[in-house]
Formats: sequence, structure tokens, C-alpha cells
Amino acid sequence: MGTFCLVLHSHLPWLLRHGTWPVGEDWLYQAWAHSYLPVVEVLERLAARGRRDVLTLGVTPVLAAQLDHPVALRAFHTWLGDWQLRAHEASRRTATAALATREHRAAAHALETFERDWRHGASPVLRRLVDGDVVELLGGPATHPFAPLLPGRVRRFLLDAGLLDTARRLGARPGGIWAPECGYAPGLEQDYAAAGVERFLVDGPALRGDTAAAHPVEGTDVVAFARDLDVTYRVWSPRAGYPGGSDYRDFHTFDHATGLKPARVTGRRVAPGDKLPWDPSRAAAAVARDAADFVGIVRSRLEELRTRRGRPGLVVSAFDTELFGHWWHEGPAWLEAVLTALPDAGVRVTTLRGAVEAGHVEEPVVLPASSWGSGKDWRVWDGLAVRDLVADNADVAARLLAAVDGAPRTAGRDATLDVLATQAALALSSDWAFMVTKDSAAHYARRRAAEHRDRVRELTDLLPAGRHDLAASRACEFAAQDDVFGLLDARALRARVPGDRRHIAPSYSGVGSRA
Repeated sequence: MGTFCLVLHSHLPWLLRHGTWPVGEDWLYQAWAHSYLPVVEVLERLAARGRRDVLTLGVTPVLAAQLDHPVALRAFHTWLGDWQLRAHEASRRTATAALATREHRAAAHALETFERDWRHGASPVLRRLVDGDVVELLGGPATHPFAPLLPGRVRRFLLDAGLLDTARRLGARPGGIWAPECGYAPGLEQDYAAAGVERFLVDGPALRGDTAAAHPVEGTDVVAFARDLDVTYRVWSPRAGYPGGSDYRDFHTFDHATGLKPARVTGRRVAPGDKLPWDPSRAAAAVARDAADFVGIVRSRLEELRTRRGRPGLVVSAFDTELFGHWWHEGPAWLEAVLTALPDAGVRVTTLRGAVEAGHVEEPVVLPASSWGSGKDWRVWDGLAVRDLVADNADVAARLLAAVDGAPRTAGRDATLDVLATQAALALSSDWAFMVTKDSAAHYARRRAAEHRDRVRELTDLLPAGRHDLAASRACEFAAQDDVFGLLDARALRARVPGDRRHIAPSYSGVGSRA
């Protein structure tokens, strides 16, 4: 019939030690409890049934760093216990008693799963899935920057640092990446080729809607896959999709005393106080109905492609992992139902790597500048609402490069420059501009962007003034809060100088060890 590839993109910005509620660490723990734990359980159940190459899973380095961090592991364990306590509190009131029972069971199961499988972090869990050929893992740049807006040296540095970090955690350098925000500018494929990246994603319009096969980007062997939006938008679109169905649990309505979510969507224009109680049996019926609908949509799409093209085609659907469970409570159940039913419907389910091996690669293409954001261009990250952030980011990148180029070329690492590079990387996260443009916790995003920007400015003012001791002291303070990448080595940013054998060049063999 044809091939279906599901790609899940797991990402949150660096949140550890930067507030808790309403934006901050709670965001991380909610996604961890309601998406990462149950999605992994779905994959493990499918693997136990003998399934391999189930889906392609992207995990950004900045998220992986938090899911492995000892402080986050302890805090998440406490958060899961607090979830149980909130369920106890809900049990005291008649209106939320039934919900409390379900929530207590869910929290207890999450605690058991975490204590059994996750206490040493996400990397051992993910490595089992990767080594067992259950998933193909995608890497990406270290802190999820919008690459088209970065100077080349900074862009390549963050890409290499991210791939190296994934290799250190999981034992192998990823062959594919999720380009942050699916952001693309002509020439990026050269960076990917140099970094050993073999495949990446763009959004459907970048291939002018011709998403039935992958294509090498002209001049390289780097293959671009594109989302099939007609299929993908059945699940999640700017205006509609399954999660908005009336029987699913409502994400936005919650019990203020406990933070639990007691209501179902009911209707798009129904006020929170008028929403009906969530009914698990109704939700389960909706999952079965919508999973069957999606399988039918995929099959019909592949039938149409085979008839029109005379050969089997490809459908790629890509979503944020956090959709499944965190935003859409029933998402993991829907995911398992779809991935179980598709092979029975005559559809090959595999990874992006598997699609290449199955021959779904056709003639080279020239790609236009694009993203998966509004308008499929760069407006979310380069629009009027964020022009000040764009200017700040340009200043951050320029200061970082000037500081590294101006430092003595010693053989050893410079801890202050490494911290400077970390703060610059955090300032350049694409999340801040996205949150401002979409007016989603914009105040938090602006505060975070400004905090990291100001730290970059402070260090780059102190260093050329010769105040190295104070710069080192301040860098230690910053590192105590933002100990995200211990191996981020600022020497890899150095401009090449002819005859300088001490330049730290990226290594793409093994796990990317530095010489």
C-alpha cells in the first residue's frame, strides 16, 4: 500500500531553577508525567509485541539534559507525590470524588514507573528503545535555536554541540535531526552534510506540497522529508483536529483547589463553568472512533498516491510529543490504537531511516526558506513583535564570537568562555520568540531572554576590560543555576587560523570525542 512515518518532536526550553508556576519547572514535570512516561510505555508495549521501527523520536539536547539532571529527577519525584496528595484533597469533595480516584491511581502508576525505570534519568530508557530498534532517535542543535537567523559559526557550533551531547548520552551520533521549528534557509544542508547529518524535516509547503517521497537537497546527499499536512492536520491544526472533540478531557479547565482537570471539552464556545464532567468511557469511544478515522485517512491517502504515481508513496506526520498526554489527555491511547491498526490496514509503518531503506527517495530538489510556523515562513521568529529579540540575539552572537576570537589560544578549556557560550546558547533559544509572538507566557519568555542576554553582556564587558577574576566569579554563579551542558566547549567556536594546530575541530566519528 505504502509507507507511513510518525515523527514525534520532544522539546522544552531550559526551565530548571527558573521559576515553577505558572511557567517554569511545573511545565517540565507536567509534560514528563503526562506525555513522556505514557508515550514511552506505549512504545514498550508495542516492542513487547515484536514491533520494530515504530516511529521516529526527536529529543532535543536541552530537554535530555533536564530529564537526566539529578536536581530535576529529585524534584519530579516530589512532584509525582504531590500529584497523589492533590488527588487526596479532591476526594474530600463530592464534586471531584470520582475524579480523585482515577487521579490517585494514575499518580501511583506514574510513581511506580518512575521509581522502577527513570530514577537514573531518561537516557537509559531511551537507549533501550534505540538499541532495540524500536525508534529512530533524532538529535538537534543544543538549545533549539532558530538556525536561519544565526551566524554560520554559531549555528554550526550549536549543531555540533547538540549532536555530541546526544552521542554522549545514548552512545551513537544521530543520523537525523529535527531542525528547530523546521526552520530552513538555503545552505543549511551544507552544515548538515559537514556534521554527518543524513536527513531532516521541513514542512509540507517547502516541497510545494509534494510530500509523497523524500528528496536530497541539491548538491548534497542530505535528504529532506516533509510533513503531509492534509493528513497531519486531521490530528492537530491551527483551527481543528481530534483533541478538540467534545468528549475529550479539556486542557484549559481545572479545579482551582487541586489543579486537577475535571471537565470534558463539551463545546468550543462553552464557558469553563458550564463544561460537563469528563467521562472516561465517552473518551475511550472517541479514541476508537478517531483512531479508525485516521487509519482510514492514511490508507486513502496512500491509495491515491499509488494510483496517481504508479508506485507506493510515503506519508509523514509530525507532531510535538507533548501533544500526546499533556495537551491531549487521551493522546497516548490514540497513538497506540493507530500504531496497532495501521499494519493491519496494509500500511508499512517505519522510521525516516526505514523510509530511505524502503526506497522512498526521489530526485534532488532546491528548497526555499521556510518553517512550520504561521505562514510557513520566519515571521514567528523574525516578525514585528520580536524585532527587539532578533536584535538582541544578533548582539549576543556577535559578542560571543568576539570574546572567543579575542581570547588567548591556549590548549586547555576556559571555564569562563564555556559559561559564556552556555548563556549565549540559552539566550538564542527559539522558544522565547515563539512565546512572545503567540502571546503564550510572553512575560516569562521576555524575562528569560533578557536574563541570559544580560549575562552575556556582563561577561563580554568584563573580559576585554581585563577583569578576568570578576568574570570568572560571575561565570561560576551563572553555571550554578544553568549547569545544562558540562561538555560545551567554547574553543570549537574559534575562527580557523592558518597553521594553528590547536583549533578544536568537530569530530564526527564514534561518539564525537574532541581531540
